[in-house]
Amino acid sequence: MANDKTRKYSSVIVDGVAQAPSRAMLHAVGFEDEDFNKTQIGIASTWSMVTPCNMHINKLAEDAGEGVDGAGGKSVIFNTITVSDGISMGTPGMRYSLVSREVIADSIETVTGAQGFDGLVAIGGCDKNMPGCMMALARLNRPGIFVYGGTIKPGAHRRDIVSVFEAVGGHAAGKVSDKELHEVEQTAIPGPGSCGGMYTANTMASAIEALGMSLPGSSAQEAVSDDKKNDCHRAGEAVLELVKKDIKPRDIMTREAFENAITVVIALGGSTNAVLHLLAMAHTAGVKLELDDFTRIGARVPVLADVKPSGKYLMSELIAIGGIQPLMKTLLDAGLLQGDCMTVTGNTMAQNLADVKPYPVEQDIVRTLDNPIKKDSHLVVLYGNLAPTGAVAKISGKEGLSFTGNARVFESEESALAAILDGTVVKGDVIVIRQEGPVGGPGMREMLSPTGAIMGKGMGKDVALITDGRFSGGSHGFVVGHVTPEAAVGGPIAIVQDGDGITIDAEKKELSLNISREELDMRLAAWAAPAPKENRGILAKYARLVCSASEGAVTDKF
Repeated sequence: MANDKTRKYSSVIVDGVAQAPSRAMLHAVGFEDEDFNKTQIGIASTWSMVTPCNMHINKLAEDAGEGVDGAGGKSVIFNTITVSDGISMGTPGMRYSLVSREVIADSIETVTGAQGFDGLVAIGGCDKNMPGCMMALARLNRPGIFVYGGTIKPGAHRRDIVSVFEAVGGHAAGKVSDKELHEVEQTAIPGPGSCGGMYTANTMASAIEALGMSLPGSSAQEAVSDDKKNDCHRAGEAVLELVKKDIKPRDIMTREAFENAITVVIALGGSTNAVLHLLAMAHTAGVKLELDDFTRIGARVPVLADVKPSGKYLMSELIAIGGIQPLMKTLLDAGLLQGDCMTVTGNTMAQNLADVKPYPVEQDIVRTLDNPIKKDSHLVVLYGNLAPTGAVAKISGKEGLSFTGNARVFESEESALAAILDGTVVKGDVIVIRQEGPVGGPGMREMLSPTGAIMGKGMGKDVALITDGRFSGGSHGFVVGHVTPEAAVGGPIAIVQDGDGITIDAEKKELSLNISREELDMRLAAWAAPAPKENRGILAKYARLVCSASEGAVTDKF
């Protein structure tokens, strides 16, 4: 029989004469009498058939449940939602993407709080459900582990979802035929798993492992593999040990752990979305984290992994040489990771990495520290009269480190995409897409369709794009997102006009509108807030509650 320490929450639900009705309900879902004396572990599954990222997670949830039950606990599987960025990209449906992060966190918190689970295993496989799971774990602060659903296998000719978006741009430029586009469409996504480059899903999985909230190796496994099945089973066993030791998420998600996560994201050349999500997760965990922390850490951490979208390789190829554990060991040995951080193994990060072997000598996917792809971070936080409270750029250096051009302004992603495809956008333009922020969208859509079209048309070095929206992890080129304050609340991006000069300078870390201070002040004084796009439902609720992207775009910052 478990003691009170291991049944802190479930005992309130199932113990005693007064809780006979609760036990009666649970008998109906498969509980036996002896189960009421066991530690109850909720298994939060993001399974859904709406996206390949999550279509296999029901099986992984069962594997995790078997791990719990085999170790003497009682598992209870429940579901939360997911949406697909890849499917809704470039459509009004994408407005719901970032919103879903909050819904997922809310729903996991709600079920776990109501049902009295003593611990939690959360399994996520797509961009927003991963930070959503982590925010729920931090809020609840009950012993818990995150399990990544795993990466997809490469499509034909090493294709992935970004290959399709870029093929659309190639088609508009006359470089890709109808037949070729259809062939790419049919072969890019071969089965279950998250998008295959160092896009947001693999970025966040790596960040969470570096944070200490996943078992070692969880972030670098294919979705359909024995490794992933075993990872889930071991997570089920491990969470019971966390309950016994009373190790909770906020014991692990410390300031130092978040710095480790940022370090690994930079070394991997990860997604700009990591900035948004790590800020949100830190807020939920009660850790002070700011945009400037990314700049500070980024000054000393190089980009080492040559992975897509800016690089050559896919996540499956990184997995084949050892995943991210050897990279983390390299960073630890160089003093770039803090090894004394606690993890869900019950050991420190340094202890977890002690016996990790280096990458094979002949590999060229991950560079050495003395031969980096970029000597400092590709994630650049910019300030200036266009972004008084910050913007986030993803600048690999391949397209250069500065860009000056003339603004071509659009009030939506759709209108910008049409102008790129029909040739309205020309060399030297700085595309400005506004009214796409958390409030203005509402929802802060990703701009993979425009950036993919730009790259597909071969204009990556000739055109820049800035937005108060955000980018997919698959976006690359001269792109700046998360411009704050956003247009809908009167940020300077709201008053940019066609033809205005704009300078993006990654070295000076500036985003500048090249007009006089007097002209800027005059335009801002004349600005009037637009009417809300939504007045009912979840998007309206989100727009009223959400804070700035520079603070993580969370909805509970009161």
